[in-house]
Amino acid sequence: MVRSLLPILATASVLALSACSTHVAEPLPEDRMAYPVSPQSQQVDHYHGVAVADPYRWLENMHSTEVNEWVQAQNNLSLPYLHALPDREPLKERLTSLWNFERLSTPFRVGERYFFYRNDGLQNQAVLFVTENLNRPPRVLINPNKLSSDGTISLSRAYVSPNANFIAYGISDGGSDWVEFKVRDVRTGEDTENRITGTKFTNISWLPDETGFYYSRYPKGEDGLADDQQTVRIYFHRIGDSQVNDELVYQVEGESSINPYPQVAANGRFLLANLTEGFFANAMHVLDLTDPNASWQPLFDKWDARYSFIEADGNIFYFYTTNNAPNGRVIAVDINRPQAEHWQELISEKPETIDTVSYVGGRFFVSYLKDAQSEVHMYSAHGRYIGPLDLPEIGSVTGFTGDADHLETFYQVSGFTQPGAIYHYNIASGESALYRQTEVNAQLDEYVTEQVFYESKDGTAIPMFIVRHQDTLLDGNNPVLLYGYGGFNVSLTPSFSVGRMVWLEQGGILAVPNLRGGGEYGDAWHQAGTKLNKQNVFDDFIAAAEYLIANNYTSAGKIAAQGGSNGGLLVAASALQRPELFGAVLPAVGVLDMLRYHTPSANARAWSSDYGLSENADEFAALYAYSPVHNTQPGTCYPPMLITTGDHDDRVVPWHSYKFAAVMQRDQGCAAPILLRVETRAGHGAGTPTWMAIEQIADQWAFLLKHLGVSKTNAE
Repeated sequence: MVRSLLPILATASVLALSACSTHVAEPLPEDRMAYPVSPQSQQVDHYHGVAVADPYRWLENMHSTEVNEWVQAQNNLSLPYLHALPDREPLKERLTSLWNFERLSTPFRVGERYFFYRNDGLQNQAVLFVTENLNRPPRVLINPNKLSSDGTISLSRAYVSPNANFIAYGISDGGSDWVEFKVRDVRTGEDTENRITGTKFTNISWLPDETGFYYSRYPKGEDGLADDQQTVRIYFHRIGDSQVNDELVYQVEGESSINPYPQVAANGRFLLANLTEGFFANAMHVLDLTDPNASWQPLFDKWDARYSFIEADGNIFYFYTTNNAPNGRVIAVDINRPQAEHWQELISEKPETIDTVSYVGGRFFVSYLKDAQSEVHMYSAHGRYIGPLDLPEIGSVTGFTGDADHLETFYQVSGFTQPGAIYHYNIASGESALYRQTEVNAQLDEYVTEQVFYESKDGTAIPMFIVRHQDTLLDGNNPVLLYGYGGFNVSLTPSFSVGRMVWLEQGGILAVPNLRGGGEYGDAWHQAGTKLNKQNVFDDFIAAAEYLIANNYTSAGKIAAQGGSNGGLLVAASALQRPELFGAVLPAVGVLDMLRYHTPSANARAWSSDYGLSENADEFAALYAYSPVHNTQPGTCYPPMLITTGDHDDRVVPWHSYKFAAVMQRDQGCAAPILLRVETRAGHGAGTPTWMAIEQIADQWAFLLKHLGVSKTNAE
């Protein structure tokens, strides 16, 4: 079923760029930083009777000479400033030293082979290994470090065929979401001639006989290139054929923002099309591959909940769903009788929200979140409760991959001060054995993690993790890194970070609140931070800062707000609303122009399930009220900001950060610097090489230490 879209409102045409502006200039302080000139046009758009100026619209033309020169001028200001900070080099040295430790991913078994990623320490990209026996030395299967001299070409994803004879792997250049897939023969370690282009977020779903796979790609535009303004279509690629011969299998008719992605049931008989639009609901259609005359049939088509395919046993399909269960449940659906009245509930909803569900060795491994911490329970194929998995410690648990007939699986436990303990689980005996403990050259046992609950503006209780050295005095003088996200059903659970550990070593405190908009407490928690309720997220974050001050962890002006992507929006909006709370702000790759965020691509438009659209009057009013690009106040003294983005970011396009930097530099009413740092050969964050990550974090921590007034060099 295709749902129609609301028409896009007509806006005024872009006027010629000029130095003229409708903005009234305010007197500037003498010690204010000399920022690059940012010309203003008289561009005005009209939304529901409201005239909205957009003087920096020209910065959206990211390939123009004017914009490239402006970006270079911003880097010419920010990079020398950052590199001259007295703590930067010591921080870089410590980051480099601490980062130099062996890291292994949780092994995953496909067929009779085991696969895992390994980084020996300072490698720019992790290397994919394969072995037939975990007690024998593995062999390198894919080493992305050999693909570029600067480490900026990454292995973005990999899909092993059912018998583990082939692997389809995606390569990303410079952090771009655009991915080129290649196919490698696992047995020989050599690439085949197969190439797939025109994809971004697709999965690869193999046929059981390994003769080919299904995937989704964008159709070509008038220029002959893949056009992500349109939605993807599902194709079948046969091994050995050219992509030009790939068969179109499924497409959504008419103009739509619905993207279909494929999933082959393990028995190979049925193909599912997972239709996605936004983050609250999806639909699924099914095709019987054994019947040449079969047509696609609706399986879930009401767009009333989320449905995620787990596994199939003959005609019985297992799904995770939020249908009548905001915290999630597991159902069995007979493909021949898919109506809701015939569903069988295998695992009912609990007070805790389901984070992930796996089906390995004839049982379900269900990972729940209880106050943003993992607990795992096991059920039989018929839904009989087996019992909890005894975890060695509190933290985040990932893993539990494998086939339905495997009697083993692996999982990993991690936390703020636990870099990763990998366990082998014997399904037959029910015993866990430590497989690998990650070792880091830091005194991890000297740091403590606590969880507190505080009240937001409307009285809602919000949980927050606080990590600090055991000897830290709560005297109100500590620098705090307050990190948040609050959106798209993303749950912030305990995780280890080299960068954060170095921050803690400087005497800092880490605080991570679980804001509304995330998935920590199910769909209701998510929806409470979306669209007309989005202000709740900023209120939750601001209340976290107030709690830290009231309880003497820190004081106003010693809190650094950090967030990326949707989190970049979070910290920017919060700092504009309550600038006196924060001593520095780090918005990274942020969504910052909320009236036009949906214009670059069909992917960006899908975010409207969380944000809403400026095309709708009530949603426009909500967006306009907090959109960072539209809510600066001339002459206000805002905290120091280091705004960061990547010039290859095609998810949240960098013009968001460009426009925000321009308005912030224009309206900053004091000497606190507003810097824009644009990384070249970088995207939204995924695939960032190690050397680049170290450089970026050294810049950020040095910036914070200076502006929170705790620079060790200055103290000496």
